[in-house]
Amino acid sequence: MVLTCKIFLVRKENNLNILTMKLKGFKRELEEEVGGGRVKLVTEIRDLKINDKGLTGYLYKDYIFKYFFRGETKFAVATRKTKFIFHIYDEELYLVVFDKKIRANAVSNNLREALLLEPGGIVEAKITHETLKTLHEENPEATKVIFFDDVDIPNINKLSLYGPSLRDTSLYNEYLSHGKLWYVVFQEKSQEIVLGVTRNSVVTVFSKIDEETFEDYVLRKIIPLTKQEAS
Repeated sequence: MVLTCKIFLVRKENNLNILTMKLKGFKRELEEEVGGGRVKLVTEIRDLKINDKGLTGYLYKDYIFKYFFRGETKFAVATRKTKFIFHIYDEELYLVVFDKKIRANAVSNNLREALLLEPGGIVEAKITHETLKTLHEENPEATKVIFFDDVDIPNINKLSLYGPSLRDTSLYNEYLSHGKLWYVVFQEKSQEIVLGVTRNSVVTVFSKIDEETFEDYVLRKIIPLTKQEAS
């Protein structure tokens, strides 16, 4: 199973005990009309715990889905459970949401509302183009894929390099002159894992590792990348 997460930066508040008090007991109910009836949808936060990683917890969110059964369209309600971690690094508070990008964005908004933060109180953590460039150039043999965006060639939005093309320095430099590194897939040199990282801090691991190992790696290795300034 592919594991993924997205990292955010919390603009205000870095006291985990205060965060716990604000989030504890958070519950929102919303009624929607579906298929001629009304359904109550619940969003709530549970299982808050402060440990060596920071403040961990889960957001439970009900959603409606439809399915086709014996010639009819039916509706049902399910609950999605998403883990999150508030982690302090270098005196700043980060939020890691362990889900795909779109759902991670939605969860970050739910947590912002629960913390009574204004819009902009939780924002994407950024990894600079220069940091991704250094990540590749320090160990180019470990890189599997590179995507470039912000391309200045008309009618081309993205450029990419795969496999043997990555060892072609002249082609890499040519692409680099036309765009910025957006996404890099590489093999971590200290561990046998292959993962991808984007500039807006979406992390995807393609190797078979457990969730605990993934969480530790993101906190120890990826969050510090967001602190590196452009050279």
